[in-house]
Amino acid sequence: MSTTATPAGASGHPRPVTVHDIQRAKEQGEKLVMLTAYDYLSAQILDEAGIPLILVGDSLGMVVLGYDSTVPVTVDEMLHHTRAVVRGAPNTFVVGDMPFGSYQEGPQQALATATRFLKEAGANAVKLEGGGRMIEVVAYLTAAGVPVMGHLGLTPQSVNTLGGYRVQGQSEAAADKLVADAVAIEEAGAFSIVLEAIPSEVGRRVTEAVGIPTIGIGAGPATDGQVLVWHDMLGLTTGRLPRFVKPYADLRGEIASAVKTFQHEVADGEYPSGEHTYG
Repeated sequence: MSTTATPAGASGHPRPVTVHDIQRAKEQGEKLVMLTAYDYLSAQILDEAGIPLILVGDSLGMVVLGYDSTVPVTVDEMLHHTRAVVRGAPNTFVVGDMPFGSYQEGPQQALATATRFLKEAGANAVKLEGGGRMIEVVAYLTAAGVPVMGHLGLTPQSVNTLGGYRVQGQSEAAADKLVADAVAIEEAGAFSIVLEAIPSEVGRRVTEAVGIPTIGIGAGPATDGQVLVWHDMLGLTTGRLPRFVKPYADLRGEIASAVKTFQHEVADGEYPSGEHTYG
């Protein structure tokens, strides 16, 4: 699961990743890889690379739409981008992030939103943030046949309550609650849990306490998998990045260089040359 999103079926042809493949990865000790994507072309690249999990995160509000947090993102915006990703990644398991205000009222609102993600956008599953009263929502959705990914630790939709983007689970009591919430989310029927911005030891404790895969983002190496935001991983974002972000390229610099080269060639009359014109 760490290297391919398309395990061969009986015919030898690739087949889409399922929740069973995701669970099997944990059981076999294989690290899961998940990346965010928000458009057709990015999803196509990830699908061709064999990434098993794509999260259409509400982080699109910040890296694509220019909001200052994930809070303003709407359901319609999420559905628009999820549809594009699904079209580009036929073999990858696509998880749609349910945005703030689309499930907090309770189970019935959550089911109505999740239904739109599965029916209108074609997502394979939905993700929602939080433990506590959200456990009931997870149970309601899974009982209705909706695959659910949980999210604990730093929950960006609650940034105003948390007082900023801070590491969570640092006290013994907070760590114990994270473990208890993770167990409750598993018992409610979720197929996996994202753990964000928590101490490595807490990430290990949660991972060992549950039988479903944990996917970390700033939760240490002991989780069953890792996820990064596409733009962060490619070096497209600027400013101070969270400690857990490792840019694997400098595409912002590469793109800027290409743009400058194009600008100069047009200004100097070098482009278009004969090979780029019609006779």
